[in-house]
Amino acid sequence: MSSGNIFHYFQTKDEIIIESTAYCMAKVEDDFMANAPTDLADVERFLRDIPYWTAKKHGEKYRFMYQVYTSPKYRKYGTEFFKGVTKRYTEYAKSFESKLGIPWQIIQPLIYTFVRASVHYALFEDEEYLKPQLRLLETSVKMFREAYADRLPAQNKEQQSSF
Repeated sequence: MSSGNIFHYFQTKDEIIIESTAYCMAKVEDDFMANAPTDLADVERFLRDIPYWTAKKHGEKYRFMYQVYTSPKYRKYGTEFFKGVTKRYTEYAKSFESKLGIPWQIIQPLIYTFVRASVHYALFEDEEYLKPQLRLLETSVKMFREAYADRLPAQNKEQQSSF
């Protein structure tokens, strides 16, 4: 496609940057959610593997997105994108509440912590930042499951998991 032809679809270079960033991050987010655990037994795999998978598969995209969305010129577009992410994670937390036996209002910030740790690792490959947060999440899930054990369905209490 010629550079003149691309402006048939986009009015400005800024529009190209905004749309390409949004598209790229939507694809990354779709991949991330496609790998999200659907049951309690899969939570351990997710916590253990996804930060490294994310860094390998999407590290460059995250670095691009953060360069764009942290620029004062494009910050409002990043804010809008993350409103959608917040909604999606909230819906996911609500869907996982009955599986974990933990209120979604607690699951949601655990998800945010995990995502932030995973993205930070994808950006910087800093295990000194990642590993303590993963330990904190694992411990938190165990503690909250114990605290809310009476809310957990019987079949989930019997699942083989260290959680």
